[in-house]
Amino acid sequence: MELVASLLGSVVADAGKHLCGCICSKASNSLRFQAGFNDLEEEMKLLIDLRSKVENESAWTPQVSEWLKEVEELECEVNSMQEGIAASNERSGRGFLNCSLHNKELVQRLKKVQRLRKVGTSISMVAAHRLARRVEHIPGPSIECQATATQNLAKIMSLLNDDGVGRIGVWGMGGVGKTTLVKNLNNKLRDASSTQSFGIVIWITVSKEMDLKRIQVQIAQRLNMAVDMDETTERMAIKLFHRLKKENKFLLIFDDVWKGIHLDSLGVPQPEDHVGCKIVLTTRSLDVCRVMRTDVDVRVDVLNDSEAWNLFCQNVGDVASLQHIKPLAEAVAKECGGLPLAIIVMGTSMRGKTMVELWEDALNELQQSLPCNIQGIEDEVYKPLKWSYDLLQGKNIKSCFLYCSLFPEDFSIEISELVQCWLAEGLLDSQQNYRDAQNRALALIENLKNCCLLEPGDSTGTVKMHDVVRDVAIWISSSLSDGCKFLVRSGIRLTEIPMVELSNSLKRVSFMNNVITELPAGGIECLEASTLFLQGNQTLVMIPEGFLVGFQQLRVLNLCGTQIQRLPSSLLHLSELRALLLKDCTCLEELPPLGGLSQLQLLDCDSTAIKELPQGMEQLSNLRELNLSRTKQLKTFRAGVVSRLPALEVLNMTDTEYKWGVMGNVEEGEASFDELGSLRQLTYLYINLKGISPPTFEYDTWISRLKSFKILVGSTTHFIFQEREFKKTHVIICDVDLSEQCIGWLLTNSSSLLLGFCSGQKQMLENLALNNVSFACLTKLTITNSDCCLRPENGSVAQNNLLPSLEELYLRHLTHLENVSDLVSHLGLRLSKLRVMEVLSCPRLKYLLSFDGVVDITLENLEDIRLSDCVDLGDLFVYDSGQLNSVQGPVVPNLQRIYLRKLPTLKALSKEEESWPSIEELTVNDCDHLKRLPLNRQSVNIIKKIRGELEWWRRLEWGDEEMRSSLQPFFLECTFGKQTPR
Repeated sequence: MELVASLLGSVVADAGKHLCGCICSKASNSLRFQAGFNDLEEEMKLLIDLRSKVENESAWTPQVSEWLKEVEELECEVNSMQEGIAASNERSGRGFLNCSLHNKELVQRLKKVQRLRKVGTSISMVAAHRLARRVEHIPGPSIECQATATQNLAKIMSLLNDDGVGRIGVWGMGGVGKTTLVKNLNNKLRDASSTQSFGIVIWITVSKEMDLKRIQVQIAQRLNMAVDMDETTERMAIKLFHRLKKENKFLLIFDDVWKGIHLDSLGVPQPEDHVGCKIVLTTRSLDVCRVMRTDVDVRVDVLNDSEAWNLFCQNVGDVASLQHIKPLAEAVAKECGGLPLAIIVMGTSMRGKTMVELWEDALNELQQSLPCNIQGIEDEVYKPLKWSYDLLQGKNIKSCFLYCSLFPEDFSIEISELVQCWLAEGLLDSQQNYRDAQNRALALIENLKNCCLLEPGDSTGTVKMHDVVRDVAIWISSSLSDGCKFLVRSGIRLTEIPMVELSNSLKRVSFMNNVITELPAGGIECLEASTLFLQGNQTLVMIPEGFLVGFQQLRVLNLCGTQIQRLPSSLLHLSELRALLLKDCTCLEELPPLGGLSQLQLLDCDSTAIKELPQGMEQLSNLRELNLSRTKQLKTFRAGVVSRLPALEVLNMTDTEYKWGVMGNVEEGEASFDELGSLRQLTYLYINLKGISPPTFEYDTWISRLKSFKILVGSTTHFIFQEREFKKTHVIICDVDLSEQCIGWLLTNSSSLLLGFCSGQKQMLENLALNNVSFACLTKLTITNSDCCLRPENGSVAQNNLLPSLEELYLRHLTHLENVSDLVSHLGLRLSKLRVMEVLSCPRLKYLLSFDGVVDITLENLEDIRLSDCVDLGDLFVYDSGQLNSVQGPVVPNLQRIYLRKLPTLKALSKEEESWPSIEELTVNDCDHLKRLPLNRQSVNIIKKIRGELEWWRRLEWGDEEMRSSLQPFFLECTFGKQTPR
């Protein structure tokens, strides 16, 4: 038993040792497997990170594609392995005890991960090497010899350094050199010494048909990112966004943008969210800049004459310097209007041509606005510029643009004339009133300006076309297939009409500004033409009876500036005529009966010699505008005519001889001012009145409907109306005794009042003060040429502020005015909205305003003071002894400009030690006793100019010399208009 027990114990012991060894071995294998699996997971994480880097930074090559595919397969295998281990262990409940099943697989996976990491690292290093090319060279011509372009380039470079500027728009008409400019910008940034130091500069060509995916591919390729053409734009946008966010500073140049680009959809960080992001875009349309929310817009304009000639010579070669060719070459270059694209095309097309005849032919083609036969013009200039036309959107905007081509080259077109013609042609809604139609026209014009198809004219209220843009418009309109062809022969010195060019296919015809002396008497067939321009032919004296027979569908007939003496009776058969323009026909003394022109909307007789209205006027039920301004011979206006023009919106009788009577002051058979009250559509009114009647509420009622009026009462000797100003309501009273007149009804709706050469003003002021009625619309008051004393007497001081909205006050040539406070007291003025005060040639003026506590005056909005020729003026402002310390702060806290001339007794501008904190410009001339200025050391941050005589500047007294030194750079010596920086 003991032996058995001993043997059994030995067996059990050996078995226990064997069992324990087995268990320990398996546990050790399990631990080793777990450590290896952890290593695999860590290696996979590093490989996945590397994959992301390669995807973002590497080009999509076959090697990269294969590598990415292997990584993806391995990732699936490892994930499957993880799932298998988890399932097996869950069944056995023994954790990693069955590790032998996976050990071989684990080793294989680890080797594969390490190999792929090695390959991926190599790919990433290659990509990093490629990314080292911060800016790629973009081939293009240099602008070094173009001063204007160089200045624009410097401006853009400066803006790129401004942290407050994220988006820069570069805009201008087609062919002006925007792309060339930004190419030079790109290449300048390649300079290692550049202060911009962008991590990368990316050039993107957008083009007319914007393709979001194509733009994304351009960006990705520039970043050396992998590109999968089957990938959605949304997925690619996410990748681009994360990649660009890693760049500390980068520049995107979007060239040739035709409509707004949504940066989020593209995958580009917004500049306001990523301070290192800068965007430069080029476009033909300012509206695109607005949609893209650019911070600064840089307009690229045409070349000046010198730059244009240099560019032309570069392209035409030495032939331009030949003595017999140079004058013609200069003329050809000038015809290109400074447009680089046209200059280059014309230069290359004429390169090497030494025959004078060829140059003369080219010049003639350009001057005739029909240069289609010149090689390259149509394909390389016209068609690219036509793209801007093709993209115009909006009702009739294309027709409105083409209409502008009827006017001569480089001609400033009156916007008001365009409104008249567009309305008559039906290009504007005829149901709109005149004001709304004008607003619509202005909106269309702004749109065309923003697209660089129109540009500002040489004077306010005008526009014009660039010469080449006009040529393109004529080219378009002469080739239209919709029956709307144009014939434009304006401003080319024609002496007669080319009959062979007239046909029924023409819609609009212009022979404007030529030297035509005689028109054909018949044989014309332009039965579809709706516009005929003959204005500006100053040698034209007669319209033959048969001439207009060939233009039966005319809507617009313009004969302005001709010397015609009469109109033919055939005019009366133009049943579709809407606009008859006769301005400056100074020899035209009468008009035929117009009753048959039932569609007529506009009759312009400005500056004609007509003596009376034509018969049949009262039948013109559709007449909207009647212009009789400057008709010096018009002395009668029949009663009952104007009241039978129910559609009349504009009546302009500026500077005519006829004066309208008011309230019984009317000659028998003549029209009266009261008739105008029946015109419900009347909006703009410009007339002369014989006198001022007692007030009547009926006048108030209908005058309040007017959007603009100018009413002159009295003599026209001293004042001439300026051109019509919309949104203005003016009353001018001249050479009238105001002592017995009540002008309140005229002022109720007026924004401006001028009293000139009038007597009885003191009594008028007392009447206004007594009535105590405020005129809230009046913002401008001018009183000139009067010897009346404005000082109130007998307690005639208004209790209310009669002019609460007064912004501008002009007092000129008032011989007895001693101070402005007299007028202020009379009318109870507070001057709280006054911006401008001008006092000229008032010899008895001692001061402007007195702060005596009687009237609560505040000048917080006064920005501009102009004082001249007031020989007795000692101070600007005076104070009662009790009020001196009660006025807190500067009396004119926002005064920006002050002009002082010929004030020999002026000693001070302000109280002692007072400074004016907002002064920007100060001009002093012939004010020898003024020795102190209301400036201090802080003024150095505000002041822009101090103008005056050098001796006066040297005599000025300062608190310390440091202040004089600080202000010295702003001083300009002024000697009768000649300014010399000191």
